[in-house]
Amino acid sequence: MPLNSMTGFARGAGVDAGFRWNWEIKSVNNKGLEVRCKLPSFLDGVDILIKKAVSNQLSRGSVYINLTVERDGDDATFVVNEERLKALIDVAGRYSAAEGVGKASVDGLLAIRGVVDLTSREASEDERLALEKALLSDLRTVVSELKEARAGEGARMGEILDGQLAEIERLAVAARDAAGDRVTAMHARFAQQLAKLQNVDKPVPEERLAQEIATMAVKADVQEELDRLDSHVVEARQLLAADGPVGRKLDFLCQEFNREANTLCSKALDTALTKIGLELKVMIDQFREQIQNIE
Repeated sequence: MPLNSMTGFARGAGVDAGFRWNWEIKSVNNKGLEVRCKLPSFLDGVDILIKKAVSNQLSRGSVYINLTVERDGDDATFVVNEERLKALIDVAGRYSAAEGVGKASVDGLLAIRGVVDLTSREASEDERLALEKALLSDLRTVVSELKEARAGEGARMGEILDGQLAEIERLAVAARDAAGDRVTAMHARFAQQLAKLQNVDKPVPEERLAQEIATMAVKADVQEELDRLDSHVVEARQLLAADGPVGRKLDFLCQEFNREANTLCSKALDTALTKIGLELKVMIDQFREQIQNIE
């Protein structure tokens, strides 16, 4: 099953119960599910039903819903704002008396915003209930289209995440090689130091030096961190292929990735391993940035 992004957009329109309407729905990432509605005033209270319907289909994201509704038919009436029209006529009369200024036309005055409003009769309770039922039925279709958009974006993100996991894998292999070379270099370096110390008045016993070398080697060993990194990569790939929302689980896994990379850097005693550790941290950060938008 493909990943689902939390980013998407969908439109919808419908006609039923004597009304026609238009939906616009968009979503962005969020830690949980938050639904905000912009509805006609006569549909106050429907937002609760809309939020419940959306929560049945989505689990995460900030979802913004804009709904416009108007009557389907010619029962609308025109209402003239008499006070505003009279005020405009007075102003037009004063200016038309001036030289070179033409008289204002009636149609010009009526075209001014706020002079004439188009209104429809108030919906009855039965009409409102029928409209609510039709809207909620249509909403399921629009949210399904939103889910398709989120799935399409999620599929593209899945390809990016898979490539980033492959790079983390490659860096883990490089870290193993660098760690192996480091052990050899450590023994050589301590052998040189031992040879110098043998020339001083009170040479350090070879047995003591061997113990110190062994202690440092244990403290600097990164095998466990690299093994856990490999395990985390396997788990991440399983999550990317899993059904259902996995964003939170991937986010937690990123914390584990970071923990191993930080320990790797702290144990690194040479520039080669430090460089690989820093590259790992950068790639893990990029991986985490991507999964912030996964449902």
